Parts: sequence; C-alpha cells; structure tokens
Amino acid sequence: MEKIIINIGRQIGSGGRIVAARLAEEFGCKLYDKEILDLAAHESGFSPKFFEQSDEHRGFLRHIVHQSGRALAMGSFYNNNQFSEESLFQFQSEAIQKAAQEGSCVFVGRCADYILRDMPQAMSFFITADLNDRIARVQERHGCDTATAQKLIHHEENARASYYNYYTGKKWGHAESYDLCINSSRWGIEGTVELICAALRKAALR
Repeated sequence: MEKIIINIGRQIGSGGRIVAARLAEEFGCKLYDKEILDLAAHESGFSPKFFEQSDEHRGFLRHIVHQSGRALAMGSFYNNNQFSEESLFQFQSEAIQKAAQEGSCVFVGRCADYILRDMPQAMSFFITADLNDRIARVQERHGCDTATAQKLIHHEENARASYYNYYTGKKWGHAESYDLCINSSRWGIEGTVELICAALRKAALR
C-alpha cells in the first residue's frame, strides 16, 4: 500500500487509542491524536489552550464567557466573529487535511473520517467495547471508583457525540458512519488490530 489514511473513532475506554498506535506502528504511519491540536494552533496563531478546551466538545466558548463575564479577553477576534467554535473546527480540519496530504496517517477522532471523506485512500473504523471493560479501563487510567468512571464515560461520550453529529451531519458510533465497527471486548486489542489490518490490505487489492 503506497499510502493509507486510517481514521479511528472510539468509545471512552474501548482501547481505541491503543489500537490506533499499534496501526501506526504496523504501517509506519504518523499518529495524530492530540497532536493535531498543536498543528491547528500553529497554523491559526491561536493559543493551543483554546483547541484543547474545544477538543471534541461544543459550547466551551459559552462556558468561558459565562464564567468570566466577558468575551475571552480576545477583543477584536471574538467581536468580529473571527474567533468561534466553527473557526476552531475549520482550522483543525485544515490541519488534518494538510497532514493527510503529506503522507500516511492514523487519526484518532476529531471528525477526521468526515473531513477526509473525499480521499480515496481513507478508511474509517469505530472501536467499541463492553461497558464493564470500558469502566475498568477508565478506573485504571484515572484511579477512580466505578460510579465516577461511569459518570465520566457518560459525560464524555455525550459531548463527543454532540460534537461529531453537529459537524458531520452523521451519527457518532452508528455503523453507517464508518467502514467497519469492531467490539474490542470480543476480539481483544491485538485481534482488533489484526481485523483492521486485514480490512486495509483487502481494500488495497480491490
């Protein structure tokens, strides 16, 4: 395969980020997770903090304005509508497109499957897992109890779905939005990686 673009959507605690890293290693691709936020900040000239706060979340500007009582202290950027959640998404989209044009990549989330929908090399996968497994991973990652892990999963997935659905017009996590959906609880992390590798190699032969 001369060039591949892999987009990984994932449920919280599904191991999707681990799968993405293994795929990047397998195919010698660059891995873009939060790294894309730094690229977008560099291209736009805005602080990386704004991209981090808006990362796969909508409504963060309203929250900041409500908390501070003023428009981000961004002056003319905000008042002239040059700074908005939509503009941040556009800068991030441009950074994803630029990275994809430069070579083979694995993107984690951030609507990359939609942004790169016109690239023939791009394939999109969604990683899910059984709730108990996801809770266990979140507990291990954050050192929290079961109830806290469940709340975190619920909150973050609602935010992620709202963000994805708004910008793509598709449904986050629904099978029709992706080329292949895989339950990592059934196949394991390595088995999930193997399935995606097989799908990519088969697609390359068509």
